[in-house]
Amino acid sequence: MISMLGKQTVEQMLLPRFCDLCSDSKLFQVRKVCAANFGDVCNAVGQEATEKFLIPKFLELCSDSAWGMRKVCAECFMSVSYTTSSEVRRTKLSPLFITLISDPCRWVRQTAFQSLGPFISTFANPSSAGLYVKEDGTLSIRSPADDANHFYSRISNDKMNTTLTSDMSCNASSNCKVQKCPVECTGETRTIVSLEATSSHCKKAHGSHVTDEPRPTDLFNSFLYWRSPLPDISEELELLPVEQSNADSKRELKAVSVCNTYMASSDIQMVIQSLQGHLDDPDVQAQVQVLSAALRAAELDSDSQDEMPSTQDDSTSPQEEYCPECPAEPLSLSQSTGSLYEPEQEDQSTDSFSEDKAKVQDVVPQPLLDQYLSMTDPVRAQTVDTEITKHCAYSLPGVALTLGRQNWHCLKDTYETLAADVQWKVRRTLAFSIHELAVILGDQLTAADLVPIFNAFLKDLDEVRIGVLKHLYDFLKLLHSDMRREYLYQLQEFLTTENIRNWRFRYELAEQLILILELYNPKDVYDYLRIIALTLCSDKISEVRWISFKLVVAILHKLYSNGENQLGINFINELILQFRHSPKWVGRQAFAFICQAVVQEECIPADQFASHLLPNLLSLASDPVPNVRVLLAKALKQTLLEKAYFTSLGNPYLDAVEKTVLTMQLDRDQDVRFFSSTEPKRHITSSPTEQSVD
Repeated sequence: MISMLGKQTVEQMLLPRFCDLCSDSKLFQVRKVCAANFGDVCNAVGQEATEKFLIPKFLELCSDSAWGMRKVCAECFMSVSYTTSSEVRRTKLSPLFITLISDPCRWVRQTAFQSLGPFISTFANPSSAGLYVKEDGTLSIRSPADDANHFYSRISNDKMNTTLTSDMSCNASSNCKVQKCPVECTGETRTIVSLEATSSHCKKAHGSHVTDEPRPTDLFNSFLYWRSPLPDISEELELLPVEQSNADSKRELKAVSVCNTYMASSDIQMVIQSLQGHLDDPDVQAQVQVLSAALRAAELDSDSQDEMPSTQDDSTSPQEEYCPECPAEPLSLSQSTGSLYEPEQEDQSTDSFSEDKAKVQDVVPQPLLDQYLSMTDPVRAQTVDTEITKHCAYSLPGVALTLGRQNWHCLKDTYETLAADVQWKVRRTLAFSIHELAVILGDQLTAADLVPIFNAFLKDLDEVRIGVLKHLYDFLKLLHSDMRREYLYQLQEFLTTENIRNWRFRYELAEQLILILELYNPKDVYDYLRIIALTLCSDKISEVRWISFKLVVAILHKLYSNGENQLGINFINELILQFRHSPKWVGRQAFAFICQAVVQEECIPADQFASHLLPNLLSLASDPVPNVRVLLAKALKQTLLEKAYFTSLGNPYLDAVEKTVLTMQLDRDQDVRFFSSTEPKRHITSSPTEQSVD
């Protein structure tokens, strides 16, 4: 019903009843149906009503005692997240999703991991990514100004801040250090507590940086427009003492590092105490549960810091702690506590923590990204889902688009791990999407990180190779011309398959070659692609041959349109030798079809066709096989005699064409007489498949 009613009607008449049904304590099935349709209801009522009425109910459903309920909630998480603002998405939905990933029921964890990538994609900001999705589902590049205008024109005012995930990021310079901040930063979003305070603190500490840096005029920022101006405290900062003893510095480093990983324990305790009087509210209960978990994690982190050796060599101890709110800044050793990639042994800490530093970003909550990166861990396959790596590979382009090419370093290792996965279904998934990932990353990152994987896929199983083959043109057009030319030598390898009966592989190759012709110069087309086209034209499967004939016509058009007439004549002579004088009737029939397509597409000048192809075409009138003569009759009556050049008075070839037609009208075969008659009894439109009677 909600899809047929207006927003106001749904809010007034259906929303209260729906909220009551979400809390139905008698029937589990009622709550389950509500959860299954939760995303549709959120989309119908809009952001304001969703956050006010539905999110509390959704938190309640996600904490339901029945595992089936929690599983359904995990399935619809993306649609619910899409309707909320970036603040609610970060502060409420993100920690809630973490609880689903850590659910004691394996089925809930499995569904949550499957929905993790789609949920992360809801944090995407099209303005910063510089990309957008066309109506046909393909990615395209747009300039920042055009992208902003296109994007904001399609969303309503009440959802203006939904996709602007950069509002809560610190705008300080990349070399911002935490110890220079006179306030405590909460770090990653691990609690229900809002990040507004964190963003404000960091912006206060680096006010001079923010004002000096130019901001794009087309990017809307709710921080600037919806909040009071922040006071300038640069003078107060200058009054702070600079020199500190080594002991004080170490203690400060230890305290700051704990703050960077989790919210301070005292702050979390204060929030929990303030919520004690409202525990009758299910929403508050869920918040308290998450805060309690964060408190325990903060205490564990503090204990682990106390256990660290107090005396360290100056060359090995961390000298600076980095602000996790600054984009693309690596976390320190102490900040990585609680990360999924924390080393089990201290002697391996240096390498592991350096890897963690490369996985830090500020687009999505770091715990979500950590969980996503853990999907390649073999332990996950045993404890969650045997196909979890396939789900990771399937959603990787969406995650990469969300993070942006500036954060590709967070996903690079994961992508390489997936590309080397022993399951061919995982590699196949990546092969089908590598062209989209290339659009996201740009030419430089594609050449450095994707081309080696693309080359490996070319030598993989046919099930994997078909993925790159189907989008071969889309990938090659993104490469520089010099790198693209190297693949001319490898295209012929697609003619070889593990199973000769896999004719669709060769059919796809012919289709892609038709598109690829525009990427190479006529000389390269003649030297390399011409040979592949002639081979495909002699394929045992008629479907492959018919699409290959179109490839031949496209090659002729490429040569003549670029002024390479001599190369075109050489190619025509090869066609005459291979098909017109073929001992097999299917070859001679193919010649008639190629000639018909050449005239129809006007891919070569009419005089060139008349002098080089027409005499050989007319000679097929005496062919002993009726199927060849039938196709000749179609070529003459349905195509050639419809062109003004061949029917104009004074044309030296008109008389020969008309005599051939008259001869065929007296042919002993009924079909030949029918298609060569002046006025056919019925209009015949035949496909290449129907024309091929072999």
